[in-house]
Amino acid sequence: MSGEKHITYSYFPGCTLRNKAVELDRCARVSAEALGFTLEEVPDWQCCGGTYPLAKDEVATKLSSVRALASARDAGHSLVTICSACHNVIKQVNNDMRTDDSIVQKVNNYLKEDKISYHGETDVLHYLEVLRDVVGWDTVKAKVKKPLTGKKIGAYYGCLLLRPGKVMQMDDPENPKILEDFIRAVGAEPVTYSLRNECCGAYTIFEDKTIPAERSKKILADAEEHGADMLVTACPLCRYNLIKNKGDSKLNVVYFTELLAEAIC
Repeated sequence: MSGEKHITYSYFPGCTLRNKAVELDRCARVSAEALGFTLEEVPDWQCCGGTYPLAKDEVATKLSSVRALASARDAGHSLVTICSACHNVIKQVNNDMRTDDSIVQKVNNYLKEDKISYHGETDVLHYLEVLRDVVGWDTVKAKVKKPLTGKKIGAYYGCLLLRPGKVMQMDDPENPKILEDFIRAVGAEPVTYSLRNECCGAYTIFEDKTIPAERSKKILADAEEHGADMLVTACPLCRYNLIKNKGDSKLNVVYFTELLAEAIC
């Protein structure tokens, strides 16, 4: 991105980044400016719903995502997200608006009064994709002022960032490397472990707390056994489950944007 014009993206922060995950948001914004791009918050955005609705006839819960997508299109920008859940929902809804004529018709009928018509024109990017595909890892490395030398960091992807693979298209869902490449770019050593892209239990915490408790303990133990002294994630719910259920684990769990800001700002 060196030598290129400053890029502005429309930005969908999502609800959690306004309360429980303020550092994920704050560090993303300051790091973006340091790296030469701006996150311009979508005006009057509404909650994406947190989960992608699987029912084919469910349309109403997709409307907030479509409004954000249409707003980005009208601004002439790609839409950037950070929260894994928000990214998953908005990317899947955008795919619906590109591929499913029935959903397109129903959604646009709902939005007629808002004078919105949308057919999937916006590109949806995760912040990590901007770092990899637009800024470039070499540029990130060059911007590092305080390399995180000596830190052994495990990437925790969870499930929402990568799946369904054919729609998300961020990385190989079975053998991803985007977070490991990020860790290298900020000067630390990535630790690969087998449960890095397994579900932490997610929203099952509201139904049966034993599920995320068991899953989180296995994930943390696996990372520690492979030598990690820290985990990094993009998902507020994953971080919550891992921290709540860490037990005797000494692993700290942080957002990737916190490490980025620490290294370059």
